[in-house]
Amino acid sequence: MSVKECTHHKNKSKKLFRKLFAGFLILAFIVLLTFLITWAILQPRKPRFTLQDATIYSFNVSAPILLSSNFQVTISSHNPNDRIGVYYDKLDVFASYKNQQITYFTAIQPVYQGHKDNNVWSPFVYGTNVPVAPYNGASLTQDQSNGQISLIIKINGRVRWRVGRFISGRYHIHVSCPAYIPFGNKLNSAIPGIVVGTGIKYQLANRCSVNV
Repeated sequence: MSVKECTHHKNKSKKLFRKLFAGFLILAFIVLLTFLITWAILQPRKPRFTLQDATIYSFNVSAPILLSSNFQVTISSHNPNDRIGVYYDKLDVFASYKNQQITYFTAIQPVYQGHKDNNVWSPFVYGTNVPVAPYNGASLTQDQSNGQISLIIKINGRVRWRVGRFISGRYHIHVSCPAYIPFGNKLNSAIPGIVVGTGIKYQLANRCSVNV
């Protein structure tokens, strides 16, 4: 008699588990379907970044392969979405040369960017006696003597998307902005500089690549 009761309870537990599992699958499918439909309707697009200008205050390569630099960049960001806002929770700006970081990280204050809104930042990017690879040090010196250095201004950080009251989880964002900086009054300099205090300002207006 006791064996029959145990079998009965066991079968009942299996049926309950199957119902709960089936209910969970249906709920997960509904949530996923709702998310996909909402995402398709909203058609989210990545923010657009532009490197507007760069003001060079100092840029010196010294032995043994150390770089000291100080410049200010102006970067604008545009949110192209009609119904999606963007939280920039963490953004760090730095410069790189031939895939090597050559300045410290400069943090940008967290900010919310509404629909179709624009933000403009003008952080100082700098480094003092930053070690660079020997081949990069030689290349930097040569490029500077030639009158132009090709840098990449990078922004790494985290963003969240906001749709109504819904706020997504954090996503990594990577922005790369090419910056072709002339030095001196070389004849091959296609970008004229403007003296700003102790620095020289160059108008760039370069579109940046964005990966989220």
